[in-house]
Amino acid sequence: MGIHDFALFVAAGLMLNLTPGPDMAYIAARGANGGFGAGLAATLGITAGCVVHTLAAAAGLSALLATSAAAFGVVKWCGAAYLLYAGIRLLASSLRSGATRETAPALAAAPAARIFREAFVINIFNPKVALFFLAFLPQFIDTSAPSKALAFVALGCVFNFNSLFVNVPVAWLAARAGRGARASGAAVRRLSGAVGALFVALAVRLALAERT
Repeated sequence: MGIHDFALFVAAGLMLNLTPGPDMAYIAARGANGGFGAGLAATLGITAGCVVHTLAAAAGLSALLATSAAAFGVVKWCGAAYLLYAGIRLLASSLRSGATRETAPALAAAPAARIFREAFVINIFNPKVALFFLAFLPQFIDTSAPSKALAFVALGCVFNFNSLFVNVPVAWLAARAGRGARASGAAVRRLSGAVGALFVALAVRLALAERT
């Protein structure tokens, strides 16, 4: 298929997945506040988003984000707006629950389908992810490869599959770490508020992102 240094690619991909970033923070936050099921749903949603980024990069769409400031800006601001909306919703829910002394946390009660969809949308609208695949994967494809797009998709699938060996344990560890907090209504409200603040911070971070 025209792929070279495959072992190095796998090792480098695992090291990159082990590096803390917005996706890992999101998975950990969901796992800590909603349990392993919530963290797993977030993991699968992010992975699905990465699959779309892989296919888009193979089709050349990610190259548009790399060369067009307007396209990069549109995707970036859509992602930032969605993250900001999710963060404000969690913060408002946390404050409302505290004011009414409710013990059922909105985040922990969120259905897996909604968490999956939220993670998917957040990942899709992060142009930095698209540019990462566009920059990283071609380094392991021969210039004489008979089908560069096919090699690109194959490497992307391997990278995304291997990411599960990092993100699923992160979701599990976060769920165990947050078990005590989930047993307390007050602690859950504070944790939900912290997750909301994290989403707002990620929205600001994405809004300030520039093409590299």
